[in-house]
Amino acid sequence: MTVSLDRDRFVGTMKEQAEIGATDGGGLHRLALSDDDRRARDWVHEQMEEAGLTVRVDEFGNMFGRRDGTDPDAGTVLIGSHLDSQPYGGIYDGAMGVVTALEFVRTLNDEGVETTHPVEVVNWTNEEGSRFQPAMQGSGVWAGTHDIAEEYAKTDADGNVFEEELERIGYKGSTPCKPQHDYEAYLELHIEQGPYLEENGMDVGVVTGIVGFTWGAITFYGEADHSGPTPMHYRNDALVAAADIVSQVRRIPGTLGERTVGTTGYIDSKPNSINIIPDEVTVTWGFRDPTEEVITEARDRVLAEAEAAAEREGLDWEYEDRMFVEPVHFADQCTDAVQQSADALGLDSMPIFSGAGHDATHMTRQMDTGMVFAVSEDGKSHNEDEYTSWADCCSAAETTINAAFDLATE
Repeated sequence: MTVSLDRDRFVGTMKEQAEIGATDGGGLHRLALSDDDRRARDWVHEQMEEAGLTVRVDEFGNMFGRRDGTDPDAGTVLIGSHLDSQPYGGIYDGAMGVVTALEFVRTLNDEGVETTHPVEVVNWTNEEGSRFQPAMQGSGVWAGTHDIAEEYAKTDADGNVFEEELERIGYKGSTPCKPQHDYEAYLELHIEQGPYLEENGMDVGVVTGIVGFTWGAITFYGEADHSGPTPMHYRNDALVAAADIVSQVRRIPGTLGERTVGTTGYIDSKPNSINIIPDEVTVTWGFRDPTEEVITEARDRVLAEAEAAAEREGLDWEYEDRMFVEPVHFADQCTDAVQQSADALGLDSMPIFSGAGHDATHMTRQMDTGMVFAVSEDGKSHNEDEYTSWADCCSAAETTINAAFDLATE
């Protein structure tokens, strides 16, 4: 048996959520624990209640909507994603997974279907990690990867404290941030955020796992001085060392693996004046690969390069590890359900390893986990040009709800 997505309603709901935090460029600016995040949370809370779900919010702001099953002893099937966005990101990243989860419940209601397993829709707190780090913060606390007290104390670039901001928007709930039931499986729909499905002419991706990644920051300490009279051999220029790191983060992946990637996404130079030699510069690294040994090697190499650069420029330096996530591989139960769903719908699909981190990473600690990818046009994401056609969105959403239906009724 297959269930049918109400495509018009699905697209209408996607457009509705995209109005909250909409940008002039057609994207989304809905950072975690911002006022627009609060409005999106209020919206999804209302949608959950209208779908007949019992809503709870845990002490880290994760939102769950529960629909009971016919077997009280059966494990819960969890489905969802996140509503927060990147700064000036796209309208599909994360939000489509939450909307699809809502549509799954609405479809069950429309067809009068009772599932054996209970079903829960989830909106995770701060998946993006753009305002508060690390990424996948809410799911990490819920799954036991992160300590809640440490995460409450995190601050953003303006010094705002996570716990205070969560309280400010009214979403510090009373339920403990940990599993409240036994869980059978977790499914998450996401856009690919890469080019492989489009390049291969596929309709959907059957995700088999997620890359691991390491994030960190290196700070160099030099000496500020006048940029004119100071001879070159007198200088202790922190930015020169940082520039060496930027180059190495770009070059290291090419020496390690075909799927290895590296990015320097942030530089803070002080005093940041055209007429002063920089005396303190922080630069970040980020490496990803499907193999843990490779990302560990990449991290070790960039730290060795930092030591050499500091020595060349006569600088002190230090580093901070901000995040290390091991690669994960998904359970056959979930990948098989996704594959069978795509086949039953007559969609062309391919197995694919995710190059981006998702909340599903942490779910593997608690239950069998799987993901569905929708086609990303030109592989673009994390910007306003992110685009997936409504036809491709619907194909992926229909694949997801049928896989979830199979898991919830076996």
